[in-house]
Amino acid sequence: MKILSLKLTDYRNCKDVELNFGTNKALIIGKNAQGKTNILESLYFLSCNKSPRTSNVSEFINFDSDLFKISAKIFKSDTDIDMSYTYNTDKKREIRLNGLKSNIKDFKSVLKTVLFSTADLLLLRGTPQDRRDWLDRAISQIYPAYDERLSKYDKIRIQKNNLLKDYAKTGRFNESLFEVYNEQLSVSGSNIIYLRKKYLKEIENIASVKHSTIISSESFSLAYDCSFLNNEEDNISDIQTAFMNSLNERKQEEIRRCQSCVGPHRDDIIFYINNQEAVKFASQGQQRTIVLALKLAELDIITDKTGDNPVLLLDDVLAELDDIRQNYLLKSINPNTQTIITSVDTLLFEDEFLKDVQIFKIENGKLI
Repeated sequence: MKILSLKLTDYRNCKDVELNFGTNKALIIGKNAQGKTNILESLYFLSCNKSPRTSNVSEFINFDSDLFKISAKIFKSDTDIDMSYTYNTDKKREIRLNGLKSNIKDFKSVLKTVLFSTADLLLLRGTPQDRRDWLDRAISQIYPAYDERLSKYDKIRIQKNNLLKDYAKTGRFNESLFEVYNEQLSVSGSNIIYLRKKYLKEIENIASVKHSTIISSESFSLAYDCSFLNNEEDNISDIQTAFMNSLNERKQEEIRRCQSCVGPHRDDIIFYINNQEAVKFASQGQQRTIVLALKLAELDIITDKTGDNPVLLLDDVLAELDDIRQNYLLKSINPNTQTIITSVDTLLFEDEFLKDVQIFKIENGKLI
């Protein structure tokens, strides 16, 4: 899988930018706030219809315009595929594949990417929501229906919350509807938890090997942190039973607080170094090693599940890594993996690496 070209029209500060990628390695050079990250964000958005920076697509529209458009040509399975995504200030979007209108499910199935940014380096010290977002974005790359399951779960949870808030206002409690919502949450939520646990097992197996390659004296592991599971429940039926039991146990708490207090929207991931919680005991360098191993493991999982190499997007991350981790990252990338890197300059890269790199320079949202 390769990105052959990308064209941005009124996308953030990139009013008219076109890049044609001729090699497997591309370097986008520019000072801060010039548009480097916007380019990688647009590619990531094409692959999963999500941005790591905002949930409001309207923010992509340039201040002087009433719409933005992302166009790309992708080479996949010996075929060229044209992708385009247009969105206007009326919140209307148009998505096309090879000129024909498409649905979002088919659109997201074309391009696979792994984004590694400076924000990812803060994954361990971030909030549980940050870690859930990382996990959900990673899973959605290999399980296309996963986003739909998340959306369905959130809709039911919001409906249940509204029911509880209405009870607080009116004093009238619809017991039967409350039980229906709980049953629906236990079904959809248990599917989400099952896929999360399954994915985490897979990425732990791969990331632990990569981690030991970087630092052989340390072991890496992780755990899915769910209030009603003891990590022995590996099938959906057992997870659903435990979920439903917890919902029943915490019924009065949910009524009192007017919100859903248990479920995958409350879960977390715990990372360990030598069986000690990394967020509590690991140094900054150790935490960055974990994230580096996880990102490289993401690449392997997508390749294994889809049979194609995803595109690796590295957003200013090399400047935040020491020489050991920089070298490991650059040397461990599969030569068949297209890699697009942003940086303020070329000083971080060895001459050997730069020999076959295509370099773009950007300033004020324009290539120079």
